[in-house]
Amino acid sequence: MTPVDRIPHLSDIGLLIGRVALGVVFVAHGWQKFDDMGHGGVTKMFEGMDIPAPSLAAYYSTWVELAGGLALIAGVAVPLAGLLLAADMAGAFWFVHKGNGVFVTENGFELVLVLGAGALLLALAGAGRFSLDGLLFGRRATERQEATT
Repeated sequence: MTPVDRIPHLSDIGLLIGRVALGVVFVAHGWQKFDDMGHGGVTKMFEGMDIPAPSLAAYYSTWVELAGGLALIAGVAVPLAGLLLAADMAGAFWFVHKGNGVFVTENGFELVLVLGAGALLLALAGAGRFSLDGLLFGRRATERQEATT
């Protein structure tokens, strides 16, 4: 018997903790781009990193991190938010961090790898029962599952 079998909703609690933790980090990074740097500052930074379409990339990364992080925290549209955030981190990996090794202290990819993998995990696993998605769609999914058994 696994811990999930013994404790109802343990995986849902894990999804909640993971969503909130990832969401807080994404919101912090999105807010930093929005409030501290502004669109012009982020665009200039991306130009210096040779990121294609730096102005568009600045909008994308700022708003996906900010809105996507909030979506993770609330547990709303988590599959979509997770995919968009994973794509954001894939871009950060590819254009900024891949050649710098693993460690973040050397501008490496460890943070973007973990954030991207966590976002993808949530995109595939969903928000769990303790979320707006679970509140809005959980009952219907349970009813469909019971109807097929």
